[in-house]
Amino acid sequence: MLYISSLALSSYCHFVYALSKNVCLVWISLLHRLCMQFSNLTRSQNGTKQHLGFSHDVAFGSCRTMCFCTLNLQDLGVRIPRPLGNGPSRFIPEKEILQVSKVDPRAQSIFEDAFAALGRLDNISLVMGFHPQYLESFLRTQHYLLQMDGPLSLHYRHYIGIMAAARHQCSYLVNLHVNDFLQVGGDPKWLNGLDGAPQKLQALGELNKILAHRPWLLTKAHIEHLLKAEEHSWSLAELIHAVVLLTHYHSLASFTFGCGITPEIHSDGGHTFRPLSLSQYCVCDIANGNGNGNDLEERRSSHQVSGEVEVLMERMKQLQECRDEEEASQEEMATRFEREKTESMLVATAEDEECVQSRDVSRHFEDPSYGYKDFSRRGEHVPTFRVQDYSWEDHGYSLVNRLYPDVGQLLDEKFQMAYNLTYNTMAMHKDVDTTMLRRAIWNYIHCMFGIRYDDYDYGEINQLLDRSFKVYIKTMVCSPEKTTKRMYESFWRQFQHSEKVHVNLLLMEARMQAELLYALRAITCYMT
Repeated sequence: MLYISSLALSSYCHFVYALSKNVCLVWISLLHRLCMQFSNLTRSQNGTKQHLGFSHDVAFGSCRTMCFCTLNLQDLGVRIPRPLGNGPSRFIPEKEILQVSKVDPRAQSIFEDAFAALGRLDNISLVMGFHPQYLESFLRTQHYLLQMDGPLSLHYRHYIGIMAAARHQCSYLVNLHVNDFLQVGGDPKWLNGLDGAPQKLQALGELNKILAHRPWLLTKAHIEHLLKAEEHSWSLAELIHAVVLLTHYHSLASFTFGCGITPEIHSDGGHTFRPLSLSQYCVCDIANGNGNGNDLEERRSSHQVSGEVEVLMERMKQLQECRDEEEASQEEMATRFEREKTESMLVATAEDEECVQSRDVSRHFEDPSYGYKDFSRRGEHVPTFRVQDYSWEDHGYSLVNRLYPDVGQLLDEKFQMAYNLTYNTMAMHKDVDTTMLRRAIWNYIHCMFGIRYDDYDYGEINQLLDRSFKVYIKTMVCSPEKTTKRMYESFWRQFQHSEKVHVNLLLMEARMQAELLYALRAITCYMT
């Protein structure tokens, strides 16, 4: 028998959930609940403590045995929770996500390493597992930002993560880092609201707000205000670390909403104690992934969309032929950029619905009414940022690496991984060069932020990205908290979920780089 402590048991549940060949959510629910009530089940009798013990391979037993154990514990008065959602994502069938570790040994190895290093395997990692090469780079970068030697203390890092995620009302990431903040010795009083945090962190609120919603408004005056705040001032190295963390979690909030990430069962909002209705389905159906009633509807929808992929491939072919035949002048290229930038501002985000903000999240930032929506509605002009004047490769990379060693290299590898990642497939078609499509997605996001590449023909974007896709991109990048399952399903309906996750990785990294470019340019202006 193997005795498992409360903390280790919680972590073990994550691991089993992701890697077990016969995943049973009923059993996972049981283990998590045991974790939460472990101390209540440890009783003293005649001065001797009696502990619960678990066989190491018990989680891999039959569903029948698991249900029997559940019933026995219910007889003891233990309330058994069950997950509120059907897996790590509201948008992607659970069975497809869990299948990744079975068919890809590299993904399973990365999951194991992440579990060993962090003591948990979060749902973001499980969904990113569709693309193990990228996940490995992402986890390596995030681990360095949060755990390795750097200018900022550990509790400052997690608090900045809370501030950044809260800006988009991403309660998933906020709760994750609230727990991490407390585990590394953070002051619980800071969690009562931003006004309870040190003045130094409060001063970062303005930078957080501008970077998240209108990074083009950032100037060297904002940087100077932080670096010359007397006893509450930031050093350049600290500020670089903070900027990278802010942009990392702004963009990760986009990915979280864009993939419909759900809370883990032990987290707030991840479980319920209400029993299943017997009229719905057998508990074994939950374990087998048969509880999703939308599969038939999704299949019907996919049959209704015919030729979508072929049309897109034909457009790519025609655009390539046009490139070979003639090249637009620089004046025409500039005109097409300005036209696309203006049109991108007119694309509505998620029907422009108002989001009800949670007090638990909004207390971690100021001025909740500030956003991209207000900017676009007023018809203000986004200034053009020419990459030829300031680029990540020629300027930003070296600045980050100089002030925060090795991070520039890690970020560059992650950007390149997302941008260049390809399996040469499009839905059911193989041996397809997707370079043109990936570049159009990346450049469209930068275009929304006013960033222009002089050598790119922005006329290609309207040929490759339809309106429903543009609405999804703009919502996920600018107002991710408004992303809905309907929006996720409305674009690229014939494509695989793994391909849509790849799109979300592109959106996340393009957004992060856009924010970084504005922040690093402002820092460079201050330094010179």
